[in-house]
Amino acid sequence: MPIKYDKLFLLLKENGYTTYKLRKDKIIGESLMQKLREGGDIDTRTIKKFCELLDCQPGDIMEYIPDETPTPES
Repeated sequence: MPIKYDKLFLLLKENGYTTYKLRKDKIIGESLMQKLREGGDIDTRTIKKFCELLDCQPGDIMEYIPDETPTPES
């Protein structure tokens, strides 16, 4: 799971957005919320929507975490 959205969930909480409110206000659906929880792939339209909603930059809502796969020895 190379992309983590922990920063997004923290910003949402700080700004008073619950998963219920996100669904009720039709900001995002449950399937997209599940993708975010699992670190799944989302498109740039979704990133844009969150950046507009939270008045932030993409780096404020997501973080790249490299896979910890061992490199083959030569």
